[in-house]
Amino acid sequence: MSTYRFLKLCLFLCCCFPLIGYAQDTSTVDAADDAILRWAAYFSNSTLTEEERIAELRWFVEASEPFRGRTIRSVAEDIETHFWERDVLTTAFEELTGIHVEHEIIGEGSVVERLVEQQTTGRRIYDIYVNDADLIGTHLRTGGVVNLTEYIADEGADYTNPYLDLDDFLNLEFGQDFEGNQLQLPDQQFANLYWFRYDWFSDPFIQAQFEDIYGYPLGVPVNWAAYEDIANFFTYEVRGTPDDEAGYINGIKVYGHLDYGRTSPSLGWRFTDAWLSIAGVGDVGLPNGLPVDEWGIRVENGIPVGASVERGGAANDPAAVYALETYIRWLNLYAPPDARDWAWVDAGPRAAQGDIAQSIFQYTTWLSDAGFHDPDSPVTDTDGLPLWRLAPTPHGRYWDEGMKVGYQDAGSWTIPVSVEGPRRAMAWLWAQFAVSQTVAVDKFIVGGTLVRESTLFSDYLSEHIQEYGGLIEFYRSSESNQWTGTGLNVPDYPLLSSFWWPNIAQAIEGEITPQQAMDNIAVQMDEAMSQMQMTRFSPVLNEPRSPEWWLSQPGAPKEERPPEAPITVPYDELIRHWQQTERER
Repeated sequence: MSTYRFLKLCLFLCCCFPLIGYAQDTSTVDAADDAILRWAAYFSNSTLTEEERIAELRWFVEASEPFRGRTIRSVAEDIETHFWERDVLTTAFEELTGIHVEHEIIGEGSVVERLVEQQTTGRRIYDIYVNDADLIGTHLRTGGVVNLTEYIADEGADYTNPYLDLDDFLNLEFGQDFEGNQLQLPDQQFANLYWFRYDWFSDPFIQAQFEDIYGYPLGVPVNWAAYEDIANFFTYEVRGTPDDEAGYINGIKVYGHLDYGRTSPSLGWRFTDAWLSIAGVGDVGLPNGLPVDEWGIRVENGIPVGASVERGGAANDPAAVYALETYIRWLNLYAPPDARDWAWVDAGPRAAQGDIAQSIFQYTTWLSDAGFHDPDSPVTDTDGLPLWRLAPTPHGRYWDEGMKVGYQDAGSWTIPVSVEGPRRAMAWLWAQFAVSQTVAVDKFIVGGTLVRESTLFSDYLSEHIQEYGGLIEFYRSSESNQWTGTGLNVPDYPLLSSFWWPNIAQAIEGEITPQQAMDNIAVQMDEAMSQMQMTRFSPVLNEPRSPEWWLSQPGAPKEERPPEAPITVPYDELIRHWQQTERER
């Protein structure tokens, strides 16, 4: 071969192989661009512009390049938000990043059990969990989950979305430890609010009956005394028309209360999800009472020192017993007869059947059920707009100004420390994608669970605000800050929560008294905490003192209080107040 031909061949090869490589890269880039453009168009309800969505999705494509073709596993509880993540977001994520996600949906109790097993054994079951921020007190004391603040600043810097914008998240503090480190990132949130039939409450014929019997206007109950009057009225006394029997509206038997009582773990959540603080158990303070929280656990300098009254706690004080007594009385007198056989998943959408006047304990995630929005539903008008409304949770007679008012569930992305290296990076990428500004509005539309302030104040929610029965006004009000999660005081959520439902179930059945049930819960929590050896802030119990001494001290535990006078407010006045107290943006 001549020198000339050799040089030509070398030039050809030098030019050709880069072209071949470039052709392959172009194919990959074309496929990625196609996915980016399709999904940017799909999530058109986003608060981001199309250009901003394209930029955010392109970042995911580029950051995930080392992991294409790999698989991770995640898990979440069985609510609509997570089914949508499984059915839609995993597809989008894989098309963009090449990472296959097996997003398993199981019961909430099973999520906790598997997380505990993985933390205890070190065996990888899932790479990331959507685990309630209620476990934050456990996570900070065991060191069993990745400190996201440290991860973002160091190992995970290259895999942290520059568009993440943590300041845009609602209630980010629910997943933080005492030092403000982020241990869990919110994926979805829903509050426990009061739900009622606005059309019935605003009916002049029904209003006149109520005021004639009780001597004050029918309206949103501010306290439990008013709630009970309203429950009794609709269950036994209301007439929707002059021809109706007592307790009937348009020929349908109605009930003044909605609840559930099946012997199951969700019966425990019925109480640990702030029912005691709504009654008035615990101290003033946000996000949770200090030094005594809504579980009745006293904590000093981050260290749990007791749950029973004799150790300075409030789990069995008069306010706690009042909370359980009231729950059982209302369940027996004012709820549908089969309510004792329901768990939370049964009671959640039940009000959509049209025979419930009010519910003091409505998890708002269930309002995403079609029954609450379908034009053919008995709880909507012919346009599908709700005949129901949401309002603040009425509080019991032990509640004091400055206490939390209700509960907010914050399912949060949580990575066990046993998940390391590339798996941790992929899990973190998946979590960020599922809460990205690109997808957040569409996720709310499907599941009714908020995670970002930008979603809350989005054009979409402003244009559709009437469809949510007051939910948007509630979240936009600064008063929504009084609805919080379990908080940092509970040192071992899985263990301590297991004591609640068996004792409450016995009280429901009349096998033990409410006082005995709360005594059992308090003692069992004390005994368990006395045995705990934790990495940080391990419990050290107070020496017992007489209940009389503790009850005579300021704050919780609290002495017996007399019944309170019922108070109601007009709903429209309440909405105006929420609008006047809109949170700063």
